[in-house]
Amino acid sequence: MSFNTSENSLLADALAGKQILFDDSRFSEIDRIVEQNTELLRQFNYIANTRQARRQLIKKVIGKPIQEGTDINPPFNSDFGRHIFIGKRVFINCDCMFVDLGGIYLEDDVLIGPKVSLLSVNHNQENGHRRDLLPQAVHIKKHAWIGAGTVVLPGVTVGENAIVGAGSVVTKNIPANTVVVGNPARMVRKTI
Repeated sequence: MSFNTSENSLLADALAGKQILFDDSRFSEIDRIVEQNTELLRQFNYIANTRQARRQLIKKVIGKPIQEGTDINPPFNSDFGRHIFIGKRVFINCDCMFVDLGGIYLEDDVLIGPKVSLLSVNHNQENGHRRDLLPQAVHIKKHAWIGAGTVVLPGVTVGENAIVGAGSVVTKNIPANTVVVGNPARMVRKTI
């Protein structure tokens, strides 16, 4: 699966993992998209009453079509939207939050449980620069399953066929074909 990430702007810098300064004059580009998506997601979560209507709204949020066989259950929230890249036959259950400015990549056949948070942005720890953003992409590889209530932190890759147990906090990369649980998530066994 390939993801098209070609952009020539502050948004491209975010996908490239470059620090985004809060006082950058181009930051208004991000604010504009966030404001637009807030309204689209309100409609998705509370007004759209058919699967087709919701698919059309999510297409506007992420700026690209949703593949057949992929479903996103409301409510769904994202702070940005444009940097969510979704493969085929992906299932995203209800009440998820995607902080996606740094990029969230869901490959084919990924399962995302309810109340999962995927976070691709951190903040600078230095006083006076805490509002500056440190984007790092989150990658969920083919056939991975992220259990209910899990939090995946910036820069993490969850390997192919991996299972992340409910309520886990994923702070580092998860190898393919493993089951992890806990806070921080740790391997308990290989997948079946």
